[in-house]
Amino acid sequence: MHDRHLTADEIQQQLDDELAGVATLAPALQAHLRDCLDCQGEVAQAEALVMALAATPDLAPSAGFADRVMRDVQVFEPWYAALDRTFSPFVPASWPARVAAGIAALIGSGVTVAGAWWALQRADIAVFLASIGLDEARTQLLAAGHDLSTAVLGPGGVDALRTVSMESLALWTGAFVVAAGLGLVGIRAMATAADRSN
Repeated sequence: MHDRHLTADEIQQQLDDELAGVATLAPALQAHLRDCLDCQGEVAQAEALVMALAATPDLAPSAGFADRVMRDVQVFEPWYAALDRTFSPFVPASWPARVAAGIAALIGSGVTVAGAWWALQRADIAVFLASIGLDEARTQLLAAGHDLSTAVLGPGGVDALRTVSMESLALWTGAFVVAAGLGLVGIRAMATAADRSN
């Protein structure tokens, strides 16, 4: 006879052996099990538990349960996963197309680097072109601003705006910014309330 009781693992092994119709427990432990009422009671309790678990119905979560849980879970996405998710739709599926896209990307980056190198070597030309570009951009921006103010305020409003002092203009601009900000806060509050009610 064995001088100790069966462990939990050995009881589990005995249950597995009974289901499989084989005996893998050591003969000394099998002899102990035949003679020990405590170990027989432990095996019987384990068998009853297995039977009760097998008789319980399979439970499944309600429809939309996973979506409701995941809506409240803050998922951390590493930068490289976000980068992969962002650019993977633009990566061609076939290998020849990937090779062609890679060659095109290398050529494009080479042209960009060569252009930057040329601009650094010819800084005086780059400064001249930039100044011409900035002057043209300023002229276009002023013209667009005049057209926009004329479209919004009308010709009379633009003339009235020219006669207004800078202090009054700053005051009216500040009042407009505050009113617009309050309007945006109100819209956001209404949208948040609508989301919570859903």
